[in-house]
Amino acid sequence: MALRETGDAQRSRAVTVNGRRYALPTRTTAVICYDGCDPAYVEAARAAAIVPHLAQMMDEGFAAIADAAMPTFTNPNNLSIVCGAPPSVHGISGNYYFDEATGRETMMVDAEGMRAGTILAALAGAGARVAAITAKDKLLKALANDLDGIAFSAERADDATLAQNGIEDVTGLVGRAAPSQYDPDLSLFVLDAGVRLIEAGRVDVAYLSLSDLVQHSHAPGSGGANAFMAAVDQRVGALIAAGATVGIVADHGMNDMAHGDGRARVAYVADALDATFGPGRTRVICPITDPFVRHHGALGGFVRIHVTDAAVDPAAVLAAVGAIAGVGRVLPGAEAAAEFEMPPEREGAAVAIAAPGYALGAHAADHDLSALAGTRLRSHGGLAERRVPFILSRPLNAAYQQKTANLRNYDIFDFALNGVV
Repeated sequence: MALRETGDAQRSRAVTVNGRRYALPTRTTAVICYDGCDPAYVEAARAAAIVPHLAQMMDEGFAAIADAAMPTFTNPNNLSIVCGAPPSVHGISGNYYFDEATGRETMMVDAEGMRAGTILAALAGAGARVAAITAKDKLLKALANDLDGIAFSAERADDATLAQNGIEDVTGLVGRAAPSQYDPDLSLFVLDAGVRLIEAGRVDVAYLSLSDLVQHSHAPGSGGANAFMAAVDQRVGALIAAGATVGIVADHGMNDMAHGDGRARVAYVADALDATFGPGRTRVICPITDPFVRHHGALGGFVRIHVTDAAVDPAAVLAAVGAIAGVGRVLPGAEAAAEFEMPPEREGAAVAIAAPGYALGAHAADHDLSALAGTRLRSHGGLAERRVPFILSRPLNAAYQQKTANLRNYDIFDFALNGVV
């Protein structure tokens, strides 16, 4: 059922998802997850006067800084955004996991482990026409979990079918072939598809999740970063011109993690623990690990440490990790889960968070730095990448003007659907 009502009749209709109420939209709404968009990119682009539509949103709508969910990786934060809740609710706290019960390491490429419904599925179930479009196919099954609507990835747009994705001939819709995995156009393709669907009146709510390839490779204010910011801004303007209320957040920020000479600044936690306790007695998991290895070489600002030998004292492991240069903070797994609202069953003996300017890895041999293709290591995952932009194209109503303290990125659907005038 398409949404055709307007005014009070429509406004009174709502869904409740994970304890929060979301009004069905009275106007088209597009939420963009601007992957890796640290606030510094916005500041630099605005200073260069190359993002007029984003600047207008910030001046005439609403703009603030919010906190991303921890760890500051793609999967947990995209799921937090579409569930309107932290990882402790939806169950996804990394791109990559170690199951202590089975000894199995798992890369998240589907909805396994999800234990909460999404706002997208609930809105579609209530009659809204919903589209979930993502750059990275690894996210599609989770974002589209139980969704009766349009759902596809730019990465595999050529393969979209009406039966599987709710749409066919996506490349015809956008007007060009699906981009390659490591092409900045992967994100622009997502936005162009969203623009076309909204211009054609085919969706009421769109979630548009981008890739952070550019941010991993280009610092704020650089030519590559500014060119990409300007290209995204053009699409933001097209969404607004098509009548959409636009909300923009990021899943995480981004920071330089390299020495002055360009070498990656990495603390290899597993190598240090092997030297202290012996090989094979602990296991270090890098939850940033995903199929996009050229982005970051599986190096980020957060790792989990599991004790696999019962003879090893977890307290000794905690102390050893805390002594590693480049580790900014180490916590017992249970304490980390409680403090950062992560599912406790995913945690091991300890969590290590990088000091600013450092990346954390497992064994040096596990990370192919040649995959960075000569660029400086820029990555995310820790507390230093938690600050993200939170921007809306319309001003807040009186009630939501009182709710702007302690914003989280996963508040964006609440504000976009319930909080704007």
